[in-house]
Amino acid sequence: MMRSAYREAVGSFEQALRVLPQLPDHGDTREQAIDLRFALRTALQASGDLGRILTVLREAEALAAGLDDSRRLGQVSIFMNQHFFITGDPDQAVASCQRALAMVSRDVGLHAVATSYMGMAYHTQGKYQQAIACCRRTVVSLDGALRLERLGQVILPAVASRTFLAWSLAEMGQFAEGLAIGEEGCRIAEAVGPPGSLMFAYFGAGLPSLRQGDLPQALPRLERAVGLCQEADLPLWFPWVAWALGLAYVLSKRVTDALVLLEQAVEQSASMGRWAYQALFVATLGEALLQAGRLVEARQRAEQALKLARAYKERGHEAWALRVLGEMAAQREPMDGEEAISCYRQALSLADALGMRPLVAHCHCGLGSLYAKIGRWDTARGEVSAAIALYRAMEMTFWLLQAQAAMAEVEGR
Repeated sequence: MMRSAYREAVGSFEQALRVLPQLPDHGDTREQAIDLRFALRTALQASGDLGRILTVLREAEALAAGLDDSRRLGQVSIFMNQHFFITGDPDQAVASCQRALAMVSRDVGLHAVATSYMGMAYHTQGKYQQAIACCRRTVVSLDGALRLERLGQVILPAVASRTFLAWSLAEMGQFAEGLAIGEEGCRIAEAVGPPGSLMFAYFGAGLPSLRQGDLPQALPRLERAVGLCQEADLPLWFPWVAWALGLAYVLSKRVTDALVLLEQAVEQSASMGRWAYQALFVATLGEALLQAGRLVEARQRAEQALKLARAYKERGHEAWALRVLGEMAAQREPMDGEEAISCYRQALSLADALGMRPLVAHCHCGLGSLYAKIGRWDTARGEVSAAIALYRAMEMTFWLLQAQAAMAEVEGR
């Protein structure tokens, strides 16, 4: 497992568990039985075998309860949190984390890990402010030597917490801090070197640039993240990094490359039963299909994304899906202006409530272009002006130039 050979590790841990009953049944042996299951769970997760994890954790929980071992029971709750988080049950994930925090309050490292996972669960729900608060606390707690400790995780918690902090900041348009945090994660991962942590660090460093539209900055980091993920055989995280690079390719008009990655991300995520973020992956695939001119498939994917986001209570991803549906309605021939306005307005309302300023700007820009198409020039001017102000404030030059061009068309009609 230290060499990130997780499939081989699964076999060895399973063999160890088969041998363990031959040893005398006392406290140390039972503790070893719990710790072996924790190790097996980590190897199973990294290799993408999610189906068996819950059984392994329930066995560990029963053994820890028999020993009245609050620390190990806390670890069970931490691992349960991550399982529920990945498989698309954020409410259960938060509840597991709350139990864990109460049980490991005296263990700085485990408490920090539990807080980080709480932040991840909040991020999935679109509660970016809460996610930021949790990840900040983890970053502060994992100082000194703890920065370089795995604490039973595949990804260094000091790196994972910075990646989700950078991502949450990016969703709210706080790009400068997000970039700094992402780069800090890279420095930590590079000092230790496990490929999983390096992969996740480059992913985290690329996300703020991606959301800001700085593609020359985002692309090398995201391409490195995908390369590391494939080289190290880390299927659990491939959909995330493939989604991010796929979106970068969409923005770069490299639609063929985008479709390959995004289709892989969606298919692999579904095959593993990994439902967290699937709505986001599917919505972005819809964008790529729209760009490719495959309008019927694009609409099917966007509608699927909206259903997934609502089913798994991912409000931020629901807002992104609604915006994609608005774009599709606006580009349909003949254009469905009423549906486009409705989708954009719903996306705008939700994004505004969640503090997603970049998405708010995109919705204003889309509405401005839409109102210009139907001849509502004053309304178009107001929407595009709002987009320009937001893009300028967040230094989103990539889209600012597009919005300024749209305003020139409105003014020169």
